[in-house]
Parts: sequence; C-alpha cells; structure tokens
Amino acid sequence: MELTYTKQGDYLLPDLKLPQNPNLGKYAMMRRSFLKENKLGLYTGMMLSGRLNIHLTEVEQQAQAMMERLMAQLAKAEGVTEELKTTDQMAWVRQTNSIRTRAEESVRSQLICS
Repeated sequence: MELTYTKQGDYLLPDLKLPQNPNLGKYAMMRRSFLKENKLGLYTGMMLSGRLNIHLTEVEQQAQAMMERLMAQLAKAEGVTEELKTTDQMAWVRQTNSIRTRAEESVRSQLICS
C-alpha cells in the first residue's frame, strides 16, 4: 500500500480517502448507528479497512430476508389472510402492524444489536 502525504504547517498528513457510501437501507443505517455508539473500536476498524460498507450491505440483506420470513410465519400462525383483508380491513391492518412490529424487534435484537 502506497501512501501520499500533504504538508500542513510543520506536519505531513496522509491523504486518506474513504470509499463512497452505498445507498444504505433502514437496517444498515440502524446497524451503523449501533456500531458507532456501542462498539466504536469495531466501527473504526471496519471503516478504516474498507469492510464497513460490505458489512452493512450484508446486514441489510439478511434483515430484509429475516423480516419477510418472520412476517410470513407470523401471519400464517395468526390467520392473517387476504380473506380477512377483504372482510375486515381495519382488523387486518392492526394485525399486520402488530406482526411487523414484532418481526422488526426480533431483527433488531438478533441482527442489529448483536
């Protein structure tokens, strides 16, 4: 690895450039905030080595897949169907929101804050 330096007063500072941030989703941003606030050493190490964006992208993909799987399982277990949606739309919305909240909490505890 070859570094270049810029003179700032009496000091030579390395010319460091961070990789550009990809478009991060909700769960990737939550993971980044968690790492920044609770595991600063890990966050800094991953950022400086260039692995942070790769890690955040993987977390986003895993979280999306887990959300889809959990929501489908919970909806099936609780009988939230398209038939319920047509017969009692407000009940369907309440139950779907409840399922989404519980699934997000599970994703947050298992992937984001671990």
